[in-house]
Amino acid sequence: MKKSTFRDKLQQGIYVVINPMVKGLIKMGLTPNAVTTIGLILNIGVAAIFIIGAEKSNRGDLSYVGWAGALILFAGLFDMLDGQVARLGKMSSKFGAMYDSVLDRYSELVLFLGICYYLVAHHYFLSSLFAFIAMIGSMMVSYTRARAEGLGIECKGGLMQRPERVVLIALSAIACGVAGHYIGGDYKLFIPGIPFHVFETMSIFTIPITILAIMSNITAINRLREAKRSMELQEQQQEAQKNKAASRQFITWAGLLMVLLTGMAAMPAGPERPKFPVPSGIPNMLFYLQRTPNSNTIVYDLNLDKDGNLDEDEPVNVYWLRYTEGGVKKGLNFIQRKFAYGIKVKRLASDKYELKSVAYDKHPMYLMRSAQGKYQVFTQIGDTMAALSSIWIQIEGGTFWFPNVVYIELKGTDPATGAEKLERFKP
Repeated sequence: MKKSTFRDKLQQGIYVVINPMVKGLIKMGLTPNAVTTIGLILNIGVAAIFIIGAEKSNRGDLSYVGWAGALILFAGLFDMLDGQVARLGKMSSKFGAMYDSVLDRYSELVLFLGICYYLVAHHYFLSSLFAFIAMIGSMMVSYTRARAEGLGIECKGGLMQRPERVVLIALSAIACGVAGHYIGGDYKLFIPGIPFHVFETMSIFTIPITILAIMSNITAINRLREAKRSMELQEQQQEAQKNKAASRQFITWAGLLMVLLTGMAAMPAGPERPKFPVPSGIPNMLFYLQRTPNSNTIVYDLNLDKDGNLDEDEPVNVYWLRYTEGGVKKGLNFIQRKFAYGIKVKRLASDKYELKSVAYDKHPMYLMRSAQGKYQVFTQIGDTMAALSSIWIQIEGGTFWFPNVVYIELKGTDPATGAEKLERFKP
């Protein structure tokens, strides 16, 4: 919870005093924008008083300064009234907030125009310079807040906010006018040994202006520093969120990568495959298939007739080499042929057939002649259409009908280079 400051308490106290007036304005039908406009008109009147005083009065006549101060205080009241009219009258709007901010800037610029004109006309050149610097500071105090809020950062701190500036200028101008009436506008204070006066009646107005010039710019700079700290903190928080998101993304991708490496990538991890006998001495063998449970091997070879011609209806012959029974050759039974190790054949062209496993048809193979004119089975292994030599199926658990296949390993040869190709994937 934000701690209430003395300024906040004072503001709430002022609201208690002016709320009856606010309710009266609402009953009169005045809108917040109308109240803001009245405030601008009054500040134009302040500038007019200063300009008339510069043209009509002499250097020692400070009555115009006093009357201008009184009108500044009255105009400042409307700066508080417009916001309360909007809140209590439930007439707040985004345009109203912008309208109030823009007209406040016009009011301040017009006010300082009148002050600078008066000081220059009566030859208070140094004081007019400080008045101009005060105008710059006042604008920058407001601008730093507006710019910071436009970037989503609250920036309200500082000693010389608009209410303080209005009150300081108004009270010092009133005090200057009153003092001029009682002690004279030409009063000067000299200190022995110093060739110039150290104080005059006009100093009652110009010294606060000088203080305002210094403090308003300090406030603007402090707001800039505060905004910088807030932005850096915001950037750090955003960076931390990005890093956190990146970490989560990294973990996600790392997990996915591990899944790929262990399941669907080219070489997933898994138990070492046992060393089973490798079929040999089979002239027309295309490739063979082995799997975890035992060394019994399924052989796929060319199905040739007695004349050595390929059987176009059934080009591949599939059978067992049962090494657990001494390497005896046996045919597949019906279930094995139709649901496990059999091949579905589709003729694509002369001397070219598409082969698909009855158990897993997502990785097609092609029986066709190689560059040497020999029939071979080709399939995609990694990024190469390789000549297939063997298939290994790693099984861990499951049932007879639904075995848990950890991965399938394809081994073959690159027909262009003769290099061995190997790929593992999870079906």
